[in-house]
Amino acid sequence: MRLLRDAEESSKVRAPTVMKTFEQSLKSQKTVKCMIETRGEKPKEKVKNKKNKGSKKEGTEVVAAPGKASAGDKQPSTAGDREELTKDEILQKNREEFFKRHMKAGEKSSKSPKPEAQKEKGKKPRVWDLGNSNAKVLDYSNTATNGSAEACPIEEFDPNTALGDRNREPGRLYDLEYESDDEAEEEKVIQNPSKPSVKKGGLGGMFGMLKGLVGSKSLTREDMDPVLEKMKDHLIAKNVAAEIAVQLCESVAKKLEGKVMGTFTTVTSTVKQALQEALVQILQPQRRVDVLRDVMDAQRHRRPYVVTFCGVNGVGKSTNLAKISFWLIENGFSVLIAACDTFRAGAVEQLRTHTRRLNALHPPESHGGRTMVQLYEKGYGKDAAGIAMEAISYARNQGFDVVLVDTAGRMQDNAPLMTALAKLIAVNAPDLVLFVGEALVGNEAVDQLVKFNKALADHSMAQTPRLIDGIVLTKFDTIDDKVGAAISMTYITSKPIVFVGTGQTYCDLRSLNAKAVVAALMKA
Repeated sequence: MRLLRDAEESSKVRAPTVMKTFEQSLKSQKTVKCMIETRGEKPKEKVKNKKNKGSKKEGTEVVAAPGKASAGDKQPSTAGDREELTKDEILQKNREEFFKRHMKAGEKSSKSPKPEAQKEKGKKPRVWDLGNSNAKVLDYSNTATNGSAEACPIEEFDPNTALGDRNREPGRLYDLEYESDDEAEEEKVIQNPSKPSVKKGGLGGMFGMLKGLVGSKSLTREDMDPVLEKMKDHLIAKNVAAEIAVQLCESVAKKLEGKVMGTFTTVTSTVKQALQEALVQILQPQRRVDVLRDVMDAQRHRRPYVVTFCGVNGVGKSTNLAKISFWLIENGFSVLIAACDTFRAGAVEQLRTHTRRLNALHPPESHGGRTMVQLYEKGYGKDAAGIAMEAISYARNQGFDVVLVDTAGRMQDNAPLMTALAKLIAVNAPDLVLFVGEALVGNEAVDQLVKFNKALADHSMAQTPRLIDGIVLTKFDTIDDKVGAAISMTYITSKPIVFVGTGQTYCDLRSLNAKAVVAALMKA
């Protein structure tokens, strides 16, 4: 116990250990220069570390044997020998690494091919693999036109690329063509006469052939439901809107229910025939739009025939407007294009280019000095309805036969833009309002047309509001046999498809052939 007390008292009396300050530490003695590492100084650091280790060993030896001065005198010489040895080794290693790097660099330079000639300075124009070799290089770097239409150089282009088919009849609007596989199937049936499959046995195979045939029996809904379900899925797969496919199948079922069928007539063939007739009837509305007849009627009244194009963004309004302009010019009518798309960048320049090309294809010299197509534009950011009104007045004074009004693309949900479109149509009262829609859409076609018509009706100031009069179906060459958008659009609006765009040249414009569309639609 006494020892414990003494130990406690001695610990109380003993002063606490004081920690070293930063100035007293070894870290404070280091400079910033020694902390910077460079690529060539790594081996030297190793030497310094070895020096420090040697000095530490030297200090320990001195502390262990302070009385032996001879050992302390001999220690620096041994450390110096080690330093010399290590330096020689380091130099040898550095030489070996240097030779290795030099050899690797020589191998890389030998592998890389030497350029045959020096690269020419300056930017070279890109040459496209499938491009037109006769097209002029679009180099506007040295021009100082500042965007003015008069100062722009006249564009040179190959008429063959702009027109496409040179063997066509000028001014004629050809029907849409579609090669049906029915004839090929009939030929196959003639070449391979039907042989009864008797795999299951004699009479069983014969009765299996006659399964599904209806003889002098009235059709019921239960008989047609499986076939109608398959037909509905087929129509949806062909890009018909789902809602319209259901309504079509329902109308066919109501028409056929209770109908007595002939002998050896299958339910499938009966339903398919009825659906084909219904589709042809949909694609041939009661009112037919004859643009040339209406233009000549307007000529007799000495006023321009006005056509307004509307639709969502990117469907090809300006491109197909140029195609219709070319078709009208070839039929002898002069055209004024009103650039009422004052929102999209490049819209006016696009129409200006089309006007220049159309005038090059039909110069005034070929028409008795009369300019066949002209652009009326007021730039960007202006009121579209006001520009259309001025263009119609200008066309009446200058004696133009047709005014084609190009409008900005707008989504059907954008209320302010739809109001502006309704104002343009209500103020200018065009003779024909064409909705431009692409053949790629499915269910969206229904939503677009319903909302466009609703907006025109809601924002019209007249008692009988002006709605869509016809449809221009574009990009028809991109869909193969998925032609369901034509059915969707005509079924919703009960309006005809006036024009069909089938390509990029001015001649790629067709009129709708209902039987061809239905044949493509019913193709398996």
